Amino acid sequence: MKNSPSNDRRRFLLSIARGIGLSAMGALVWSAYVGEVKAAPLILRPPGALAEDEFIKNCIKCGLCVEACPYDTLNLAKPGDNFPIGTPFFTPRTIPCYMCSDVPCVPVCPSGALSEPSVSSYVQSHATLDINKARMGLAVIDRESCIATWGIQCDACYRACPLMGQAITIEYSKNERTGKHAFLIPIVHGDVCTGCGMCEHACVTKKASIFVLPRALAMGEAGNHYIKGWDPKDEQRLEPVKKEVPHTFTKTKISEKSALDSLNDESGL
Repeated sequence: MKNSPSNDRRRFLLSIARGIGLSAMGALVWSAYVGEVKAAPLILRPPGALAEDEFIKNCIKCGLCVEACPYDTLNLAKPGDNFPIGTPFFTPRTIPCYMCSDVPCVPVCPSGALSEPSVSSYVQSHATLDINKARMGLAVIDRESCIATWGIQCDACYRACPLMGQAITIEYSKNERTGKHAFLIPIVHGDVCTGCGMCEHACVTKKASIFVLPRALAMGEAGNHYIKGWDPKDEQRLEPVKKEVPHTFTKTKISEKSALDSLNDESGL
């Protein structure tokens, strides 16, 4: 029995409606995905993670690093987390990285998104995993809300730091308000801090006064045009320039001395 023209027309309209519905759904999913990706700069990745752009390119969202974490620190981003869906991240205030000595989350990564060399120390060309090399982020202190800056004795972040006395030190100064007490101010050292977040987890204030940010956001950048003249390695960056433009480096009697000797030279005063 042949279909009537009205049935054919009905099927045609239904197919169009389905197509429009699927297209709309796809657009919504895609817009949600784009929104999640744009929020990624604030995300904290596992130890050994490549720079964010490279990490996104290499991570295959397998979840093996999440399964390998013995403390349930790592999570896979899901819709609504405002992070790239399926990628690993952690929230220090909830569960920090507990700095496993064997760094179990890194060796299991099959794609290289978590780089073993970046969390390894080398002795006579032999690589050994070293969690202290991790740079997951950088702890930042809000001095306005940190109660130690009020004069209340608190060293919770200092005590919680697995690299106590290195990544976080305490600076003592006199409390002029009372005249007989001292401030115990925590100081974060960016060249040592791993970004594990144990300090943030331990902070006693309602909202953590010390918190971990991705290093790209937490740190400034002086630029290549500044040279530390007192740092021999940094000074080496001038060598190619000296060869190209030797006439710009004039030598005088004062330039024969070190910068410190020149500043302390009282002759002629």
